[in-house]
Amino acid sequence: MNILQNEFRLKAQKRGFYLITDEILLNLPHLKTIKMGMLNLFLKHTSASLSLNENCDPTVRSDMENYFNDIRR
Repeated sequence: MNILQNEFRLKAQKRGFYLITDEILLNLPHLKTIKMGMLNLFLKHTSASLSLNENCDPTVRSDMENYFNDIRR
């Protein structure tokens, strides 16, 4: 079993939901050589969180944004 570890910074964004797949792939080019494995992402920011979804519907991010804005009130 091989273990690869890499630390990188994502581009700073204002509050919201963003697609980060391209940024991850850009920072981890060796992923293209791996056929099977597991990716662990550790976010070092206390107010950041990661939501995984298939992104097949373009309204997913706006729906989630609306939901989280509503529960904050």
